[in-house]
Amino acid sequence: MISEATPSSRHAMDAVMTEFDHSQALRLVRDLNRANRTVYWTDLVLSATVGWLAFGLALAVKPFSATMFAAAALSVCCLYRGLCFIHEISHQTPRTLPGFETAYNFLVGFPFLMPSFLYTGVHQSHHSISVYGTDQDPEYLPFARSWLMTTGFAIQSFLIPLLLIFRFVVLTPIGLLIPRFQRWLVVHASSFTMNVKYRREAKPQMVNKVRVHSAFIFVLWASFLGSMLSGFVTWRALALWVVVCGIAAFINALRALGAHAYESSGEPMDRMGQLQDSIDTPGAFWTELWAPVGLRYHALHHYFPGIPYHNLPEAYRRLVGCLPIADEYKKMSSPSLPHSVRELLRKGLAVLQ
Repeated sequence: MISEATPSSRHAMDAVMTEFDHSQALRLVRDLNRANRTVYWTDLVLSATVGWLAFGLALAVKPFSATMFAAAALSVCCLYRGLCFIHEISHQTPRTLPGFETAYNFLVGFPFLMPSFLYTGVHQSHHSISVYGTDQDPEYLPFARSWLMTTGFAIQSFLIPLLLIFRFVVLTPIGLLIPRFQRWLVVHASSFTMNVKYRREAKPQMVNKVRVHSAFIFVLWASFLGSMLSGFVTWRALALWVVVCGIAAFINALRALGAHAYESSGEPMDRMGQLQDSIDTPGAFWTELWAPVGLRYHALHHYFPGIPYHNLPEAYRRLVGCLPIADEYKKMSSPSLPHSVRELLRKGLAVLQ
């Protein structure tokens, strides 16, 4: 995690965290590992429903009116929240949440070209103690060493909608016709990652899942684009989709930059190392807008990845209220996303001095 103090305080942080009593922490949160299906389903369905209704309203009203901008903003917030459930799906199973992954795909994943396979089977590597912080980590780059890398990562996020269209509308039919190319897509172009060097394993079951889901997305989007060409759907729909998706991608990029200190030397980190290199931003209710579905408790999530998102606030309250290191633990949380991103940029600039 990152401190509100200077980077030198990270040495003090190391000393403090040696007092962290894992067994005591485990006892405090032991009862918080069960996923509440009602909470998951209600949250996802409401987020998607309100998001798509707002999207439709933005299309129906006068272009560039105040109502259009308000509806588009609501659409971004709700659909972004819905998309963030892809993270929870990677930590849950069909046994704990039966049918939830399928619902996610149809409600937001397929329409937004973010099917669950882009994250499931990939994100787990980010939590591995043998992978986290190394050059094999799909969600880690040495941002603390380069402000240019940090800035470039944030800016390129606006291109994600176009890259997704190219992947699923242009490349998918080629993969369906050429099995060898399909395997290439699985390895090189079927993972939502930061690290472009990451390569996922093309297991037969995953190859089949990617093929089937990609085919469905292609049919859905071919129908959508065909409707626009024939005049049944306005081209504003595609333009609005690109804007909503691009803004959501940018917010997510900033959130990701504020999730870690990114100070790894390239060596693997254990759970304690991940905890110290990750950031909690408890914030207030508005923090849910940029870090929904529990993502504001990212350090806590790395230490206890099995706790479902709806229990993370309670887990945080118990830990900061009961452990001997509570006061120091709270100080090591970031006060805001701008603070975390500024600190990351400052560290990158300091390398040049």
